[in-house]
Amino acid sequence: MNVASISRILSTHVPAASYDYCFHLWEKFQFEFRLRKSRITKVGDFTYCPGKVARITVNHDLDPYVFLITYVHEVAHFEVHINYGNRVESHGKEWKNSFQQMMEPIMIKEVFPQKLLAGLKKHMKNPKASTFSDSKFTQLLRSFDERQKNVVLLSHISEGTVFGFQGKWFKKGKLRRTRVACKELKTRLTYLVPADVPINMAQLSLL
Repeated sequence: MNVASISRILSTHVPAASYDYCFHLWEKFQFEFRLRKSRITKVGDFTYCPGKVARITVNHDLDPYVFLITYVHEVAHFEVHINYGNRVESHGKEWKNSFQQMMEPIMIKEVFPQKLLAGLKKHMKNPKASTFSDSKFTQLLRSFDERQKNVVLLSHISEGTVFGFQGKWFKKGKLRRTRVACKELKTRLTYLVPADVPINMAQLSLL
């Protein structure tokens, strides 16, 4: 990936005050960086195959604050890989330490609004494998995204509610950690759906 491409992506997707720092991370680690279409199960990833350039991807449609946090999250994975290979857990203490250290320079009011910054500082004391596993911080992030303010999440509706998701109808079941067992009405098959996934056309039902 050339300088112009990475510059264009970062200047478009991260808060302006964080651009220089994000570009510096790319210069330091020299990974392939790509945008991806919206993915339900993840917002970013890091992959490495021997003999190939390491690759980081981030969903293209993220709010700038979520995009920034996700970007640094994945770069931290790369740093851990460089230092430890596959000898440590993906989201163990080594990754937590790397992520915390990488986030520190941009945890400032010039990058994040004060209220969001306060929530971020709490979140970063013990960052989770997925930012969205921290429900309170997730709600705070969504409150700063105009597109998300009126979104209904699976976690917002009651058990037994019928809802639309990806063109299909489901009935909400039991929560299993961060996912919900949901039965598709047509096939009667059960799927584990992320609790904080946006849904549509929710309607109360005891079907």
